[in-house]
Amino acid sequence: MFLDPMYFLFMIPGFLFTLWAQSKVKGNYRKYSQVPNAAGVTGAQAAQRVLMSEGLGDVAIEPIAGDLTDHYDPRTRVLRLSQGVYGARSIAAIGIAAHEAGHAIQHARAYAPLKVRTAIVPAVNIGSQLGFILLMAGIFVTALRPVAWVGVGMFALTTVFALVTLPVEFDASRRARLALAHVGLVDGGVRGGDEAKGVANVLNAAAWTYVAGFAASLLQLLYWVSLLSGTSRRSE
Repeated sequence: MFLDPMYFLFMIPGFLFTLWAQSKVKGNYRKYSQVPNAAGVTGAQAAQRVLMSEGLGDVAIEPIAGDLTDHYDPRTRVLRLSQGVYGARSIAAIGIAAHEAGHAIQHARAYAPLKVRTAIVPAVNIGSQLGFILLMAGIFVTALRPVAWVGVGMFALTTVFALVTLPVEFDASRRARLALAHVGLVDGGVRGGDEAKGVANVLNAAAWTYVAGFAASLLQLLYWVSLLSGTSRRSE
């Protein structure tokens, strides 16, 4: 199967797109990590200011090991910032920190796409593993062909998750840009300045990784559908 030319035809575009997106993220992060923000605040302080402006001072902020490992945990209401963000005073740091604070705001405001994404996580975890097993069983055992389509349906949950993630991430970035200007942490509170553009460049680059993730997942799903459809026709 993995020597199937069609597999590479479907997967190579997504792979290249993902590599491009990752290089864009790393490039912008590296660039703006070297540019200090005029307010002189750390990523943790920026996140705290954004959260306080929304009445969310009870959300904890903690450091976490690694690079670009930043995330908000809705289960514990803890915002975790990586080493290069938590204590750093760069434009990249406050942009990423504000983005994660944006997720905390979404959670507090019951933002619908975030609720949907959180709700389907257990099904996605099961579907991504069990779906592949059912898919393989149906491909190699003709009698189990209907089971393979069930596997495709379960695997499709991963693609749905990637799709729902897009509005969640885009909205968090939108909230971050507005909040940083509102609390006066970029360009003295005036929108559209150089610092705001730097934050936008960092967050827009990160957004492309989610677009690439969705594209790669969709292409893989289409490959499985194409493979199963062709196998079914040949067995008729």
